[in-house]
Amino acid sequence: MNIIEDILTNITSYLTALGASVTLPILITIFGMILGQKFSQALRAGVLIGIGFIGINLVIGLMAGTVGPAAQALAVNLGVNLTVLDVGWPASAAIAFGSTIGAVIIPVGILVNMLLLWSGLTRTFNIDLWNFWHFALVGALVGAVTDNFWIGIAAAAVHMVIVLALADLSAPMIQKYFNFPDISFPHGTSAPYILFAIPFNWVFDRIPGFRNLKADPQTIEKRFGVFGESMILGLVLGIIIGLAGFGFDNPREDSIAILVLAISLAAVLLLLPRMVSILMEGLIPVSDSAREFVQKRFPGRKFYIGLDTAIAVGQPAVLATSLVLVPVTVLIAIALAPAGNQVLPLVDLATLPFIVAMMVPIFRGNIVRSVIGGAIVIGIGLFIATATAPQFTAIAEASGFSDNQGSQLISSLVDGANPLTGLFFGVANLGGWTIAVLGVIALGFAFWVSRLEKKRDIVRAQVEADAAAEASDEEAAKA
Repeated sequence: MNIIEDILTNITSYLTALGASVTLPILITIFGMILGQKFSQALRAGVLIGIGFIGINLVIGLMAGTVGPAAQALAVNLGVNLTVLDVGWPASAAIAFGSTIGAVIIPVGILVNMLLLWSGLTRTFNIDLWNFWHFALVGALVGAVTDNFWIGIAAAAVHMVIVLALADLSAPMIQKYFNFPDISFPHGTSAPYILFAIPFNWVFDRIPGFRNLKADPQTIEKRFGVFGESMILGLVLGIIIGLAGFGFDNPREDSIAILVLAISLAAVLLLLPRMVSILMEGLIPVSDSAREFVQKRFPGRKFYIGLDTAIAVGQPAVLATSLVLVPVTVLIAIALAPAGNQVLPLVDLATLPFIVAMMVPIFRGNIVRSVIGGAIVIGIGLFIATATAPQFTAIAEASGFSDNQGSQLISSLVDGANPLTGLFFGVANLGGWTIAVLGVIALGFAFWVSRLEKKRDIVRAQVEADAAAEASDEEAAKA
């Protein structure tokens, strides 16, 4: 067992060191050939996906490098000392894959997904293998709390069941809003937030006046002309964020910093959708092959191809919401400090698009609703990240990420503040047996979603049949 574990650990650590932009092309090329693609086709798709991720990471890095200093300056200006450092998703992924659970998470995740597909409890065929690190991180946290490797593995598996069910539940909205046919997002960061977005949207729809407020990018651009364009919006938001962070005490230096930030955010809003289009060029052939693969083995059943939420972060409403949330997130962190928050949002400010990506379709692209909903979940998440920071730091040290012996607590907005992370952390502290209870609930939730999907199919088929009959009647009348 130790030999197998060591081999898996070495393989996983090597792939982690390569990063998503190299690991994914390798995995996707192998995966594409398994799905029946020619080597040349699989290789091209893999390389394009890698290039797309490099492009996305470069743009997000640009955002982080310019927004981060402004956020830090704002915190300093307001005189708040927050002791838990937000190390961001790249560090979180390295910590997750560097854990003992991370070493086996890919085969475990594939097995769980196949069992759920076979049983009919999910429609999502998750090919987003890199993002299995989200499941590994939750498993590692639970394993650390319970001091039991196998309970950690069980927690990772249960976490995946919940995320797959959430991907199925949100798939129709995702497909309609982003125009991604047969696609779902089983993404550990994004999917849990739909549990908040659905009730929030229900409440928003019942507030007089507010429910009629149109604030989608198309309406904004139509109303404000050039000032409603995404890149100009990025420019304006950059100036606002810069003024809030840097001030204007030193006109020469501060104006330079503000203008650099403004044009950088304008570039982010223009470039990120174009980088996503490269990623999509590689993903679509793989998605099509995966669809054919599962349909041959499960004839007559409907499936979704589970992809990375990265393909959605370039959508204008997602990006605009995220940029507005940058200063809002910092201000929330500062405002909640007296109530117990100790997390200083920093690196993951650039990955706010992943937090709101699946909320925006539920809010029908309404930026005002998305900002309000995003602000609430981030506020809740900061307390979760604060509570989990000691264990987060402990597994980081065990993974070889940190050698500070606990002198600096760390966490992240991406998964440290995630509601599912908080749920698993909370129940694990009650005892390892609670993971079994949560597993039963997760399977029940997946069963409920599968039944709901079948009802949706019946309604959809009826609507399509009525439309076809109406079209036929019109043709007959013309004849």
